[in-house]
Amino acid sequence: MSNIQRIVIVGGGAGGLELASRLGNKLGKKNKAEIILIDRSPIHIWKPLLHEVAAGTLNSYDDEISYLAYASEHYFQFCLGTMHKLNREKKEIILNPMFGKNNQVIIPERVISYDILIIAVGSISNDFHIPGVQEHCLKLDTSEQALAFQQYLIKTLMGLPYQENTQNQPFNIAVIGAGATGVELTAELHYALGQMSIYGFAFDPSKITFNLIEAADRLLPALPQQLSATVQQRLQRLGIIIHTDEQVSEITSNGIITKSGKFIPALIKVWAAGIKAPEFLKNLDGLSVNKINQLLVRPTLQTTLDDNIFAFGDCAYCPQQNSDKPVPARAQAAHQQANCLAIAIVNLINKKSLPIFHYNDHGSLISLSHYQTVGNLMGRRTKNFLIEGMLARIAYLSLYRGHQVALYGLWRVALLMFANLLTHQIRPRLKLH
Repeated sequence: MSNIQRIVIVGGGAGGLELASRLGNKLGKKNKAEIILIDRSPIHIWKPLLHEVAAGTLNSYDDEISYLAYASEHYFQFCLGTMHKLNREKKEIILNPMFGKNNQVIIPERVISYDILIIAVGSISNDFHIPGVQEHCLKLDTSEQALAFQQYLIKTLMGLPYQENTQNQPFNIAVIGAGATGVELTAELHYALGQMSIYGFAFDPSKITFNLIEAADRLLPALPQQLSATVQQRLQRLGIIIHTDEQVSEITSNGIITKSGKFIPALIKVWAAGIKAPEFLKNLDGLSVNKINQLLVRPTLQTTLDDNIFAFGDCAYCPQQNSDKPVPARAQAAHQQANCLAIAIVNLINKKSLPIFHYNDHGSLISLSHYQTVGNLMGRRTKNFLIEGMLARIAYLSLYRGHQVALYGLWRVALLMFANLLTHQIRPRLKLH
């Protein structure tokens, strides 16, 4: 019987895939451990790019990664599925069956054993049980939702000239939630719809009204106030209507009703307000969670009730030393935690002490599509330094390139960038199919 440890990672987002790659190259390659990555989708797309996929300014097929192909090159296994149960005593997880057409079972329920379990299932949007959100709003939690959004947008715009009483009516789009996702999506949609007249869409871009709605007293409430004010000024110059201090009470087929009694008409409504961890985590064999389903973890990223189960990224509530706030649900935090866990898992197998995770906030960058990029850099020297323009754009693009370098290495990323440069001039500006 083999004594090789089985490490199961649930969730192939940025952090989960980076961790699987590092553990595969460190342990799987040398047959020191068996690494299995589980995800509900066969492909990986970096989640911060989903607003570009939804607007059609990014063709997801150019940037997606096949888990199976990638796993074969990095000494881990990939399993398609969705976790829904955990048996800590038997050290087993249960995956839901997968269905095809007519509810035919394609892949049956499966039981996967583990020695070390790492949960990195990310987050989903939190609708706060507001009536109408599920029925009338689009969301951007997954690549499938982003692709569906893009298809819905294209078909809606193509159908406008044929709808009764819409020829001379304004076309309203409302984004609820002015965090980074909501702000970037609004700017991206503004740019994309402005470009569509080039391709023969029969609508007047000047009649499109964009509304950005936020319950807090300012945009980007989790980020520095100076950055928030700069972003608001840029958006208002684009003609985007900003509603702050407006809590949504109901979504209807025609628009948004706020608690103050305001009605904001909208044909397309997008929900980007708040996050929570997936529902199944709150019933995971007694593991402790907070009110938004995040698993409670210690500074070692081990869950509070089980040393053999780790959690990180948006689905984990991790305390910070010398702070009353947890590690924020941000891509840079998941990246740093993946690096920490790559060391911790090796130490655990070798019966060494685990490192303590320390989050380093390097600042925030907000892309307003092709119009502007702004952000703040943080560090020992910069403290809190506002940047914008070309410098900010380069810094923003480097975030994704950093993710690619973690997956492919510097040389292959350089080749990818060169290939993109060669094909850039012959591709349309928007994905229209």
